[in-house]
Amino acid sequence: MSRLRQVRSGNSLAARALRSGGLTILGYGGSQALRLASNLILTRLLFPEAFGVMSLVWVFLQGLNNLSDMGVSQSILQSKRGEEQDFLNTAWTIQVIRGALLMLLTCALATPAAAFYDAPDLAQILPVVGVTLLVMGLFPTKHDLANRHLALGRVTAIDLIAQSIGLFVGVLVAWTTGSVWALVANAVTAVVLQLLLYQLFLPGASNRLRWEGTAARELIHFGKWIFLSTAAGFLLSQGDKIVLGKHLSLEALGVYNIGYFLASFPLLLGGMMVRRLLIPVYREKPPGESEAHRAALHKMRLLLSAGLFVLLSAAALLGVWLVEMLYDPRYALAGGVVVLLALMQIPQMVAITYDQAALAAGDSRGFFILTTIRAALMMGGLIWGAMQFGLIGALVGQGIAMGLAYPAVVWLARRHAAWDARHDATFWLAGLMLAGLAFWLHFDAIERLSALNLP
Repeated sequence: MSRLRQVRSGNSLAARALRSGGLTILGYGGSQALRLASNLILTRLLFPEAFGVMSLVWVFLQGLNNLSDMGVSQSILQSKRGEEQDFLNTAWTIQVIRGALLMLLTCALATPAAAFYDAPDLAQILPVVGVTLLVMGLFPTKHDLANRHLALGRVTAIDLIAQSIGLFVGVLVAWTTGSVWALVANAVTAVVLQLLLYQLFLPGASNRLRWEGTAARELIHFGKWIFLSTAAGFLLSQGDKIVLGKHLSLEALGVYNIGYFLASFPLLLGGMMVRRLLIPVYREKPPGESEAHRAALHKMRLLLSAGLFVLLSAAALLGVWLVEMLYDPRYALAGGVVVLLALMQIPQMVAITYDQAALAAGDSRGFFILTTIRAALMMGGLIWGAMQFGLIGALVGQGIAMGLAYPAVVWLARRHAAWDARHDATFWLAGLMLAGLAFWLHFDAIERLSALNLP
């Protein structure tokens, strides 16, 4: 017990990782609880089409964000100069310029996007929500330093406070107007508050505009591969909505989005923990240096994967019941979406920890290659599955694609001495058993998804 207290209270890497992992779970769990509360309230005050419109808004904003990401946060996390103010100010300047350009581009794309998706509301909504891209560009590098030091207490508190106030504003607007603008008000309020609270309450020096040539060259050299990787990553995270958004009605897309919200919780949590924890851990304890480092990473990887597998199992086995309990009958078909998406995320769960080893070693090129292979296979599986078998085929196609990408994952992991064959074999087997059980229990719910089929 005393040993555990020392680990929790100390300043070693293990202590900081343990505290940061706990805070990440607390923060993300709290964030998702607030999102669920918002979801449950707003689905009763609004109509399914509103959630379909907002899913298209986030596709565009995520696309613009990913297609311009220079990897500034990752650079701060892994660079030897990540503590120097000139480096940080140059990084912040790049982000500010990027945010301003993205906001202008959002305004320019609003009308064409509305015409492409036959959703007139997008012409007014996109420019307003696009302001959040400028605001996020102004986030201080104190936020990235907190991640670098695995000191996430204040960041977690700020994020939850901002999200809570955004939820309150969104519910108030929904109550008074019954309009999709409630979702817009929620998003904009939360991001603006994050900026203000980061500036006021995170420790460290404030940023100012600065362009140091050496720092800029390092950031751009590292970031050029991140830029290409996030462009591919956009397809990984939003490819389903790009394809389905064109072919499903806004009502059907809204139902799908509810299912995606519930099913994506485990993998999004895992991704956040990996990004926040593993770059510092890989940087300080490279697995290629010693057997002790590999053993420590094996334990951390097993713990993380076991937790994610439990959450995915809950979604796959209980998803239909959760939707029936939480939502009104308009969203009943989302239960099958939850089950199928949870199962299709198993290949990603198995491999979720490996790509950060490449980033921690500064190998953004290897990270780009893996992300591109995944994106190409995923889009191929999504489009082929949709053409052959409709919505069900599109979702299953994504899962098969991620399985086919596994050899590329192993290649990158072995390149950085991070591959853990015992871990992978364990969770591949467990995942196959879970898939068999879930299909047996919920085959009817999955089959009913044909009601949302592509025309």
